[in-house]
Amino acid sequence: MSVDPSAIPNFGGEPEKPENKTPGQGGAKKPTGPIMPNQDLIKQLLERMKLKYVTDKEGDLVAPWEKFRTYFMFRGEKQQRILSVRTFYDRPHSIEDKGRLLETIDDWNRRTLWPKVYTHTNDDGTVRLIGESQLLIGLGVAPDHFVNTTVSWIRASIEFDKWLVETLGLEQDAESGDSEGEGDAGNGSDADNGTDNGGETRKGGDDA
Repeated sequence: MSVDPSAIPNFGGEPEKPENKTPGQGGAKKPTGPIMPNQDLIKQLLERMKLKYVTDKEGDLVAPWEKFRTYFMFRGEKQQRILSVRTFYDRPHSIEDKGRLLETIDDWNRRTLWPKVYTHTNDDGTVRLIGESQLLIGLGVAPDHFVNTTVSWIRASIEFDKWLVETLGLEQDAESGDSEGEGDAGNGSDADNGTDNGGETRKGGDDA
């Protein structure tokens, strides 16, 4: 079951004009029962949030920011099907800093609901962070629950990057970007980066 864009909250955008409706035409109604989220629905949601996205070579949607990329992946079959929202933070850390990173993300994971963040160590010793949230959708989910949960996950992924910068004193690094703004600024500034670096990291953590 698909959800019409009019059924998704308009996050700060201009209200849609009913210019193409004929007299007596009520338009699409918001679903009242469970829906089965799919990639088209994710696209509608991202567009309503004014977020740019691309599709990677494996067919997953990815929304790129300056310092991280958020993937929207459907995995599993039937009742075990899940939606995984996985964010890869591209800022590299040295292996010597891994202990400090683990203590920091342990504090985040203990005090927040999502995303749950963990480390990934590349073969060259570079450490990067990955945040993940998952929703079981095999039996369907309520439309409002899906929208509110997914939006909350996206915003929390952005907030984690800001929190990490402040907690570890990385302000200078964060300000070194060519056009990096505050909060969620920078989404789509270089959409090709959504499938550029970090591909090996993503495959290494893709056990959903």
